[in-house]
Amino acid sequence: MSDSAPSDSPPSHSRLGLAVWATIGCFIGLCASYGWASLAPTSVGANLTLAVFQIAMISIVIWQACDPFADAAQFLGEQWRIPSSVRGATLDAVASSLPELFTGFFFVLYAMNASVLAPPGEPGLHAGEGFGATIATCAGSAVYNMILIPAFCGIAIALTRHRKPIIEIHRTVITRDGLWFLVCEIVLVAFLFSKQLSWHLAAILLGLYVVYLVWLWMDARKYRIARSVAMETLQSIDKPDEQQIQSALTDHGINATPSLIDYVGRELRGDTPEDEEEGDEEVDSAGMLFGRIQIPLRPSISYSLLVGSTAITAIACYWLVEVTVSIATTLDIPVFFVAVIVAAAASSVPDTLLSIGAAKRGDDDGAVSNAFGSNIFDICICLSLPLIAGIFLNNGQPIDLLIDGKPMPGLFGLQVLLLTLTMITLGILSHRLQLTLRKSLVLVGLYLVFIGYAVLGSLGF
Repeated sequence: MSDSAPSDSPPSHSRLGLAVWATIGCFIGLCASYGWASLAPTSVGANLTLAVFQIAMISIVIWQACDPFADAAQFLGEQWRIPSSVRGATLDAVASSLPELFTGFFFVLYAMNASVLAPPGEPGLHAGEGFGATIATCAGSAVYNMILIPAFCGIAIALTRHRKPIIEIHRTVITRDGLWFLVCEIVLVAFLFSKQLSWHLAAILLGLYVVYLVWLWMDARKYRIARSVAMETLQSIDKPDEQQIQSALTDHGINATPSLIDYVGRELRGDTPEDEEEGDEEVDSAGMLFGRIQIPLRPSISYSLLVGSTAITAIACYWLVEVTVSIATTLDIPVFFVAVIVAAAASSVPDTLLSIGAAKRGDDDGAVSNAFGSNIFDICICLSLPLIAGIFLNNGQPIDLLIDGKPMPGLFGLQVLLLTLTMITLGILSHRLQLTLRKSLVLVGLYLVFIGYAVLGSLGF
């Protein structure tokens, strides 16, 4: 609002300066660790240090590649007049989940074309292990998004937004996005009990995503009808105040967020363009290099940015797959357990920054729903497309989930934890529909349990 309290968060230029210095530090560390690993190629410490700095640089590259992609995608979505809810589940989800999609493809390609992609002299991954790493990345990313992103948002808000140090969650986020994600998980887990994965799983997951999009479109249509009725009520009131606007919206089943109340007030005063949607920020430029460079957006430039950002993200994700496999080789552990933590966390950087930014803007619902929407995209799209590619490269045969005739290590534990942690997290978020600092710390503890599973699994327990 125009008369809202000033933000408690630090100035943006200080954050940008910190990000730039952190990038410089990571680059110096990368160069130094590369020199160390070159001088001591058999040193486990040198190789792991190099891998840590590589992962840090990969995360930064993915972050900087996905930022202009998201701006360009939002600009094109506004040009195409796509409803904001559908745009969030399609273009915005692609922008934040592009790393998971490419990482999944490259794990499959690494396994299926070992002679081309595997390092010389080293054995490639088993086909099932390659797709297992894809499952680990997407499932691990889902756990990260579902648990750590709300936790990070809750901690950031508690420390910076002192006037309202909690995140309020609308019930729709739980009953629609959260439960739909749980349904997708149950379908995935049920299929993972089989010994092989065929195109049937891909078809069902893609079908679920189409149904989810239709559901979003229907919700958007119902919302617009309810909003239209509420606006008619408000137009009959002479200069309604914020309390009257909030009451009118709430009476018609609309979540009256501060940004929506502000937008409706401006619309009643005739201060908004006809084609602007509430909750949307007008995007006319794309930020690059930590926002230091602003590129004016036009359709042709937007398409070019999408292509360029996609190419950079693809290169970074291939690098991420190489580092993940090298860590597994160095520690002599299954790549599955490295992917479920390392690849998943590195590929979730855009989701994290997107949700924290939404929370700091006062969009509490968006901060949590972004994470669940991205998870639905990860499960339905980022698993089904690499599965189709793997079956195609396997001469049309299903992907075998058995390694040397035995179940893939860690897969059953991941199935159990995925469902258990999802239900616990939904329960925490449903309690009073608020996310406090204490709940955020509990969520961090849950993720530590997940890390413990990966560590114990890598040790053979």
